[in-house]
Amino acid sequence: MPAYEPRTTVNIHAAKTHLSRLVERAEQGEETVIARNGKPVARLVPYHDQREPRQPGLLRGQIRILPGFDEVDEEIARLFGMIN
Repeated sequence: MPAYEPRTTVNIHAAKTHLSRLVERAEQGEETVIARNGKPVARLVPYHDQREPRQPGLLRGQIRILPGFDEVDEEIARLFGMIN
């Protein structure tokens, strides 16, 4: 990625008027800065899903649930009004 990426700055009115065009440009990789009264307030950038797909069983054998894990602690149950 270059140290400086050219970007377009538009005011809010122009962004509302030309939103479809700006989204198309974002799809092509361009970033648009949206300004109010000449002051940048938002960026319209290309969307990149940064999450890795989950792999079931990845932690198998590394997590241990101790006996009594799901037993109700009486003091906590009392604090939450579950028992008197």
